[in-house]
Amino acid sequence: MALNDSGVSPLKHFVLAKKKITEIFDQLLCYVTEGAAFVGETYKNPALENIATEEQLCTMEGFKTKLAVIGEVLSRRQMKVAFFGRTSNGKSTVINAMLWDKVLPSGIGHTTNCFLSVEGTDGDKAYLMTEGSEEKKNLKTVNQLAHALHMDANLDAGCLVQVFWPKGKCALLRDDLVLVDSPGTDVTTELDSWIDKFCLDADVFVLVANSESTLMNTEKHFFHKVNEKLSKPNIFILNNRWDASASEPEYMDEVRKQHMERCLNFLVDELNLMEASEAENHIFFVSAKEALNARMNRAQGMPEYGGALAEGFQARLQEFQKFEKTFEECISQSAVKTKFEQHTIRAKQITECVKNIVDEINVSAATKRVYSMEEREDHIDRLSFVRNQLNILTDVIKKRITELTKEVENKVSSAMSDEICRLSLLVDEFCSDFHPAPSVLKIYKNELNQHIDEGMGRNLADRCSSAVNFSLQKAQQDMIENLLPLLPSGIQNQLHILVPYRKFDLSYDLNCDKLCADFQEDIEFRFSLGWSALVSRFLGHKGAHRALLGFSDKIPQSIPCTPSTTSLPALSQQNVSQEEVMVSLVTGLASVTSRTSMGVVIVGGLVWRTVGWKMIALSLGLYGLLYFYERLTWTTKAMERTFKKQFVNYATDKLQMIVSFTSANCSHQVQQEMASTFARLCQQVDITQKNLQEEIEMLTKKIEHLDNVQKGAKQLRSKASLLEGELDIFTKEYLLQHSQLRL
Repeated sequence: MALNDSGVSPLKHFVLAKKKITEIFDQLLCYVTEGAAFVGETYKNPALENIATEEQLCTMEGFKTKLAVIGEVLSRRQMKVAFFGRTSNGKSTVINAMLWDKVLPSGIGHTTNCFLSVEGTDGDKAYLMTEGSEEKKNLKTVNQLAHALHMDANLDAGCLVQVFWPKGKCALLRDDLVLVDSPGTDVTTELDSWIDKFCLDADVFVLVANSESTLMNTEKHFFHKVNEKLSKPNIFILNNRWDASASEPEYMDEVRKQHMERCLNFLVDELNLMEASEAENHIFFVSAKEALNARMNRAQGMPEYGGALAEGFQARLQEFQKFEKTFEECISQSAVKTKFEQHTIRAKQITECVKNIVDEINVSAATKRVYSMEEREDHIDRLSFVRNQLNILTDVIKKRITELTKEVENKVSSAMSDEICRLSLLVDEFCSDFHPAPSVLKIYKNELNQHIDEGMGRNLADRCSSAVNFSLQKAQQDMIENLLPLLPSGIQNQLHILVPYRKFDLSYDLNCDKLCADFQEDIEFRFSLGWSALVSRFLGHKGAHRALLGFSDKIPQSIPCTPSTTSLPALSQQNVSQEEVMVSLVTGLASVTSRTSMGVVIVGGLVWRTVGWKMIALSLGLYGLLYFYERLTWTTKAMERTFKKQFVNYATDKLQMIVSFTSANCSHQVQQEMASTFARLCQQVDITQKNLQEEIEMLTKKIEHLDNVQKGAKQLRSKASLLEGELDIFTKEYLLQHSQLRL
């Protein structure tokens, strides 16, 4: 282990610098966390709109994340050196030589089957810990370590075993340096996972090559991947087993030159890590095994040069010592700068940026306070105006809705009455197959009802809909124009979207099929001079119907023997109408003539003697001819005309009953449409009032919080100035002093 002029390891400078910068970054992280909470609270507070922006909040959160990552890196109290190379190139032997003891198993073949990290422990006993386990396994000898590694079946090339070696036995480990041994780069293809898991935090890489061969593509490929993920890593190349060149001293210089050229080409041209002059100080030709044996002999009090040694041993040992010295100088001189200078610059940038953000918030808060006071007064005046105008307009619009609905009711009632008067024309227009059969007649009725529904609905729409729509649209437009000034300009421009125009069609819904469901047609043949027709002429249709159905059955058929004068009061007491008396008399007469043939003979004789038989025969002949004529002309068309006439009379009575209902229904539809439009407009006005009220409350809270925001911003700015002072002190003590020492 190399020491400086004062007898202190160069690594101590790095340890002290790391401790100091870690403390500063801890303070900076706390400061940025406090600042992010301040900006987040200001941004998310609805009363402090536009005081802090989302961009500022994202910037602060980003700083917090970056500082947490940097702090995690800086919190490591160790420098990490990773050794890579192909199997049996002597990686473990190089580490043992640097540690002056056989700490790791080494030898010919694949001895390191996983990653091994060696670091110091304050105790006096060595132990190891495997990945995923907290168990500390004691170690006394290298053989125990090798046995433990080979016996653990769960260990693969991607696992890490930590070896803790007492610091008292190795000076190099006293300054918290970690050396990582690796399996051969030729034993796996999972190089990316190796790099992500073990190399991202490495400070120095040592490529242990075999000087008996050239650099292989597997080794180059691995470090190309390292160079892609890390910015200009520190790489040393050890051409190990250089003692083999002693057997052919005449070719030693030429072979060394070839290795040097290949290594320089790899570091300078392929990886583009450094200049050629600097790269020469990163390439060494050593024999780790010789160096380890010499140091172990010295530790045991034996001569370093004991045993059979190849020619040039002293030069190779000095080369190894030169490597160690350069290695420690690289860590002590470059690590502080490369590890901390950029972090220090970044910390100053973050502090300056945070200071600017809190200054912007402070200025914005001061400006917003004045604007907020004025804006709140404007909102209060606007809210009062909207409320007063809405109350006035509500009464006016209600009155207008009442007038319009009454107008529509009268218009529909008049139009429907006219259409009922023209119902016969509408029925005559109907054409369909007619037949007295019940199944056909049922279909005919349904189609006729549908025809009347459509025809009357169409006629009513032609007479009423245009005028009603015009009046309705005009009323709606007046309503919108009256309420428009109460809405904000943005809502006014979007009112056609928020309250879209809807086409309005009156629905008359006559439902003739249900209205005329109980209609019963009478299309049986009726002779115009028949008994029932004659009775109908005298008594009317209803009276004749009752007479022919035997209404007289309710009146005694036999003539009482008591004088007729005594029976009259009885009739008046029973409230018998004149019509009922006529029906009973005719019915009685019919029953008498049907029961006695004597009456027929007597009447026939009287007629015979009065007019003569010729007149009787002529009358009977004419009566028969008239009957046959009417019977022959009673066709389907005649039945249809009779059916339509009966239907018109029946439907007219039914439709007259629903005129007031239909007109009221239409006026109700108009009322609903007007009320719906007004409700949608009022909803927008209510939203406007609610928004105004919420904005007034937000502004009140905003004004209350603005002073606190300004105070918080000033406090954060003061803390930023203190942190800048700490960073300046660190720069002078470690970074500038380091630069002066290098000069």
